[in-house]
Amino acid sequence: MESPEDRRTQLSPQLAMRVAILGGVALAIFAIIFFRLWFLQVLSGDQYLAEASSNRVRDVTIQAPRGKMLDRNGNVLVENRNAVAVLVSPANLPEDEAARTRLLVRLSRVLGRSTRPERCVLGRRTFRRMPLECTIDEQTAVTPYADVVVEPDASRPVYSYLAERSDQFPGVSIENAWLRDYPYKTVGAHLFGTVGQIDADGLRDPNFRGVKGGSIVGKSGLEYTYDKYLRGTNGRQRIEVDAQGRPKRRLRNIDAVKGSNVQLSIDAALQRVGQEALETGISMGRANGNPADGGAFVALDPRSGEVLAMGSNPTFDPNVFTRPISDRVFRAKYGEEMNDPLFNRAIQGGFAIGSTFKIVTASAGLDAGVITPNTFYNDTGTWTSADGGQRRRNAGGAVFGSVDLRQAIAVSVDTFFYDLGAKLNSTDPHGGELQRWARAFGFGERSGIDLGGEMRGTVPDPAWRRGRWKAELQCRRREHRDNCYIADGRPWSSGDNVSLAIGQGDFLASPLQLATAYAAIENDGTIVRPHIGMAIVRDDGSLLQRISPKPVRHIDIPDIQSIRNGLLDSTTLANGTSADVFAGFGKPVYGKTGTAQMTGRPDQSWYVAYVPDPRRPIVVAAVIENGGFGAQAAAPAVRQILSQWFYGNPGRAVAGRSASY
Repeated sequence: MESPEDRRTQLSPQLAMRVAILGGVALAIFAIIFFRLWFLQVLSGDQYLAEASSNRVRDVTIQAPRGKMLDRNGNVLVENRNAVAVLVSPANLPEDEAARTRLLVRLSRVLGRSTRPERCVLGRRTFRRMPLECTIDEQTAVTPYADVVVEPDASRPVYSYLAERSDQFPGVSIENAWLRDYPYKTVGAHLFGTVGQIDADGLRDPNFRGVKGGSIVGKSGLEYTYDKYLRGTNGRQRIEVDAQGRPKRRLRNIDAVKGSNVQLSIDAALQRVGQEALETGISMGRANGNPADGGAFVALDPRSGEVLAMGSNPTFDPNVFTRPISDRVFRAKYGEEMNDPLFNRAIQGGFAIGSTFKIVTASAGLDAGVITPNTFYNDTGTWTSADGGQRRRNAGGAVFGSVDLRQAIAVSVDTFFYDLGAKLNSTDPHGGELQRWARAFGFGERSGIDLGGEMRGTVPDPAWRRGRWKAELQCRRREHRDNCYIADGRPWSSGDNVSLAIGQGDFLASPLQLATAYAAIENDGTIVRPHIGMAIVRDDGSLLQRISPKPVRHIDIPDIQSIRNGLLDSTTLANGTSADVFAGFGKPVYGKTGTAQMTGRPDQSWYVAYVPDPRRPIVVAAVIENGGFGAQAAAPAVRQILSQWFYGNPGRAVAGRSASY
């Protein structure tokens, strides 16, 4: 028998009615849903299948315009222009291989591209395919779901033809786009660099973190360095299209955000004149019977490190790289040799800098106590080592008699510095005072300039020479060769230090490193960090971020005034090495010639100078390859640059006297 507590309470009539009503409502809802699904899938299935096949939604990227590059005065150096791009969507191309090939052949002809198969590298495999087909396959391998830009700047006849025949070109579309424009063409090309679609390496680059495939990014130069500011944020347009890819209606739009502008320390007029000055120097080298064929220059503010101008010759037009360029054309115009126009000699070129290095030797000799400003050396035209094993002469066999440090710099007495080099020689693995001072001035290390590809240079010492011989032996074993021509196996000797004392031998430096070293003479020993970016700004000119890197270090240059006096005398005394070039210039110029002798090649022509103007200080270094004596080719180029900076006239004459070039 159940206890009274276990008995269940019977439902009241009111509660039973409520349960019945709720159950009926639930049953009705399920019945409606069931019949609706049956209606959609059974009765109307064919209708909706046809509509789904004829309509689809496509997301179109709205390219963000990159920010501009401005010079120090606000002049536009790099900008954008409107263009119409032709894109290919690989996923929408015909699946049949033959039909796909026929389509790409027609598209190639419309775009004016070759249909002849060429060598195409995909990963580790090599194929022969049409250039257009290779471009699509390469980009698809990097970003499988992104559209490929096959023509970023289509002409009106081309995009009109494609728009009118969109049904004949499935998977091909046209879109408005922004194209990078370099109005100064070859002027400043090595500074600005190039842009292009991001590739496989770019997607792994921390500089492009978060960037999607198909995006336009900086590939080199300042375009790469300041890409995160210049790039902006792409927008997106969602469009409904039919089965043929024709747009039917716009669904929604997310606007693109323009990139910020970058203001550079470059002076546009000085940049143009500087590159013209290189041409002048090359022409003067040839006029003196030398096969001058290239060069570089750097002009910077010696107190802030701001680069006022920088150029390399030969140069190139970066506008060429805003459009696709085939491997065949690229290999024909650009290569790995030193005459490659893409090679920036100002920061990537490693040169012997000749007598311009003598300020380093002088500093080392003064600091070591080997000489004083009043030490006299009797020059007979020939220097002989203590053991009689080495004999070296002054350039041109000149004889100067008794000279002190100031005179030795002014007229560039080689024997004076040969003697210093021998006395400063050390068997320490990392060298002695000469090597220490070379590194203190910034040689043998990267300056940290905001451009990629800067070379480190070489300050030779006993450890370096042993390392080169080790590399030679490893190369011989690895490649089974008798000689890799990396090193000859001889140990470090006093002669190596003697050669280093005049910036020759195994010593290598760039024009930028030389300009930075002479900036330290002007600014009392501060090794500045050269930079080209000066500020990040909005379109209205308001400041977003100031770019002002701190100096690298400060060095105490002993008896610096004696070195300065020698540099000034070289441009003002009658027998100064560049007195004729700077006659009547109108401002005090502190300069030094350099003539670097090259084995089997003509001399390299060097000149470096600074003007300590209180309002517009400047230091300029220039090299003319195979140009001969420093005063013949490089010095006139430097005067041309200084004349523009101070007078706005690169060919300025003073007091009725023409510049003596």
